[in-house]
Amino acid sequence: MPTYTGISSEAFRHPLDAQAEQALRSVPGFDLVARRFVEFTYERPRYVYLMGNSIEVGPRQYASLYHLFRECVRDLDVTPEPTLFVSQSPVVNAYALGKDHPCVVLNTGLLDLMSEAELRSTLAHELGHIKCGHTILIQMASWALTLVFNLSEMTFGLSNLVSTGLILAFYEWLRKAELSADRAALLVLDEMKPVMESMMRLAGGSSRYAHELSLNEFVRQSDRYQNLDQDGLNQIYKFFLYNNLTQGTFLSHPFTVERVKYLQEWANSEHYRQIRAGNYRRTGEGSVDVPAEPPSPPETNPEEVERLQREIAALQREIDEIKRSQSG
Repeated sequence: MPTYTGISSEAFRHPLDAQAEQALRSVPGFDLVARRFVEFTYERPRYVYLMGNSIEVGPRQYASLYHLFRECVRDLDVTPEPTLFVSQSPVVNAYALGKDHPCVVLNTGLLDLMSEAELRSTLAHELGHIKCGHTILIQMASWALTLVFNLSEMTFGLSNLVSTGLILAFYEWLRKAELSADRAALLVLDEMKPVMESMMRLAGGSSRYAHELSLNEFVRQSDRYQNLDQDGLNQIYKFFLYNNLTQGTFLSHPFTVERVKYLQEWANSEHYRQIRAGNYRRTGEGSVDVPAEPPSPPETNPEEVERLQREIAALQREIDEIKRSQSG
C-alpha cells in the first residue's frame, strides 16, 4: 500500500469541506463560541476518561489492530502520533478527538462487524479527521448544540447568543468534513472496494447475514438515491432529515449512500491519479518515526492543575449562586 510522505491535508481535502468551514467561521457568534469553548472545555478530561474506562491499544494489547493503526499513521504522515483506544459499546462507531494529544476510539461493535481491510479503512478515515484538523471544530459543534438544547439554564446566557444559523453552519460543515476523511481512507487503502464495504457495514451490516450483502446492489442504491433529487420536494425533505429544527437533532454525517457517490467521483478524477503518482502538496515534514512503544501520556503540569482547579471552583460557585437565586 502507498505511503504519502510529507503529504499536506490540503492535498486531499474536499473543496466542500473548505467552503463549509469558511462559511461557518463567518457566521455571527462563531468567535464567541470559540472563545468560550477554549475557556471551559479541555482535552484532558476526555483523555482521563478513556484511560480509565477503555483499552489503550499497543504492541501487547490488540497487537494486530495496533499494527494496522501504525501503518495508517505512517501512510498519511500524521504527527504527533495519536493514541488508539477500544471502547466497550455495541454501537458500530469510531471517532477522533483532541489536538495536542489526539486519539482515535473504536467501539467493540465495530470491531466485531468489520474485516481487517474495512477496519483499516475506518482507521484511515479517523486519522484523516486528525490530519485535516477537524477534531476541535467537531467538539465545538457538539458543545454548541448542548448549550442551546440541553443546558440552557446552566450557560450563563451564552445559549441566547448561539443562533440556529450557527448550529446549522456547524452541522453543514461536519457533514462536508466527512468527505475529506473518506478521501484519506481511499488514499491509504488504494482501492474503492474495502472503503465502500465499510460504508455498507455502517449503513446496515450484519455479521450473521454478511454473506447475503451485495456491494454492487449497494452502489446501485446510491445511484437511485441521487436520482431522487430530480423531484425538488425530495431535496426539501433531505434538508429537514439532516436538520430537525423542532427536536434539535442534526445529523453529523451525510447519508452513507451519498458518501459513496462523492468518493466514486474522486476515485475517477485526475486529482486522485496525480496524488497516487506522488504529485501532491507537501507540508515539508518527513515521514512519521514509528516507535516500538505507544506514546507516553501527557505530562502533568502542576500550574495547569492549579489553574484548572481554580476555574472549576469558580464555575461551581456561579452555578450554586444561580441555583440559590432560582430557588429564592
